[in-house]
Amino acid sequence: MDARAAALSALAQFQVTQTTVGEALQRIADITLEAIAAADIVGMSMMDDQSQPTTAIYTDPDSPAIDEGQYRDGKGPCLEAWRDNIVVSVPRVEDVAGTYPSFAAACLEHGVQSTLSLPMHAGDVAVGALNMYARVPHGFSDDDASVAGDVAAAGAAVLANVSAYWTAFDLTSQLTEAMESRAVIEQAKGILMASSPELTADGAFDMLRNVSQRENVKLREVARRIVEGRGRRSGKEQGPT
Repeated sequence: MDARAAALSALAQFQVTQTTVGEALQRIADITLEAIAAADIVGMSMMDDQSQPTTAIYTDPDSPAIDEGQYRDGKGPCLEAWRDNIVVSVPRVEDVAGTYPSFAAACLEHGVQSTLSLPMHAGDVAVGALNMYARVPHGFSDDDASVAGDVAAAGAAVLANVSAYWTAFDLTSQLTEAMESRAVIEQAKGILMASSPELTADGAFDMLRNVSQRENVKLREVARRIVEGRGRRSGKEQGPT
């Protein structure tokens, strides 16, 4: 099996339900490193939680150090690939010292002499860049770029699936929690109304809400205490005081 087929096969075997977004990104970087023999380092440029570019995923700690200069200057091949949605190849880093001074200086400081950056897509939008660094000039061939393009596309699809799963999972969890909260509140209202026949459903809810506000406790917790209290006692349930 050639490098392209091996990489795509590895990406196809992702278990979405068992992989976090961070784990998926790291696995994509590792698979890229295995697929592109010329690559000594692989990293991913993406937005952090403050909407600033960062290299949070990498196969070598030199990667974020190399990228820091371009983030600071706002220009570099990784950012260009990301922003313009294009493949950016730098056969000789020293040749771009005038265009990307901080990036080129960082590359040479860490022994990197050629680079290859590709956009990572979510649909039609580039959400980051997949970056490869070689310690020799002219490290990446046209075939490397082709394989890397396929890996980046397949990796982005995996990332989209993992992200969609966890977004749906979070939503499902929130809906489940909301339904459970509603159920326990209705139970508590029923217990209060049973202990005070003159009490209406709205009145029972007002009692729960008043206790919640007075004690600075969630409404669901107040309701849960009433429901659990009834289960522990065989006598008549008393309302919240």
